[in-house]
Amino acid sequence: MTAVKTYKSINSNQENLHFNIAKMQDIYTLRNGKVDEPHRHNFYSVLIISKAKGIHKIDFNAYELAEKQIFFIAPGQVHQVIEHEKSEGFSMTFSNHFLVENSIPISFIESLNLFQNYGQSPPLQLESKAFESVENFANQIVELFNSNAAMKFLSIGSFLKLILIACNNSCAINPIESDIDISGASLIRNFKNSVNQNFKKEHSTTFYANQLFITPDHLNRTFKAKVGKTAKEFIQARIITEAKRLLFFSSLTNKEIAYQLGFNEPANFSAFFKKHTKLSPSHFKKREIK
Repeated sequence: MTAVKTYKSINSNQENLHFNIAKMQDIYTLRNGKVDEPHRHNFYSVLIISKAKGIHKIDFNAYELAEKQIFFIAPGQVHQVIEHEKSEGFSMTFSNHFLVENSIPISFIESLNLFQNYGQSPPLQLESKAFESVENFANQIVELFNSNAAMKFLSIGSFLKLILIACNNSCAINPIESDIDISGASLIRNFKNSVNQNFKKEHSTTFYANQLFITPDHLNRTFKAKVGKTAKEFIQARIITEAKRLLFFSSLTNKEIAYQLGFNEPANFSAFFKKHTKLSPSHFKKREIK
């Protein structure tokens, strides 16, 4: 089985390009409506959809395409857009390099409630007035991107930040101006980084709380207040996402995947996977390959 296709640069013809924006209808025409295979990026993607019909798969979760939606895809997430007709909207991509060059702290992106790396990544559905505001920012970015304006990427960065703030403030969970202090936001970032480094061996909330020198209860309360799920649920989502990727994109057996993900017995892995997906690992693999 071939490995998942990975786009390492935003534009293969311009290695030094760290930002791009294009109209979805132009991309559809350029590809003659052909659907791209499931793939991942080493950069961030934002889809601002004015009108569409089809399905967007993100880490094997399917979301129906509709009007006034915004999708946020984090680096490393596997996704595939399946359009049933030509969509209207914008596809915007940017890298960490772009953020740093244009005075947007990585911590700002990580503090947002938008790029959900693991688990469910549903679209943000905006009211008409809020969507029109975002759409207006996107149109101004397109105009700047295709111009020779001085410091155009710095201006684009400002509009990008406005889009992200507007979207974040429309989320149901606490927006940026929340009652969680800076130390709380830092704790959440450190927890996520620790999970990403250790989830293949450590599955307990207690382990990560000890790493952060806090109690498991404090970790759960802070994480749920900001993200809307418990720390345990986040750890489990990370394991399930990795399991799905390995089942689909690798030739490892269920037993090998179980041991790679820190389960002492393959049966424990199968029970864990079925509990969270309602499918056995083998049935999941057969369904997705089909």
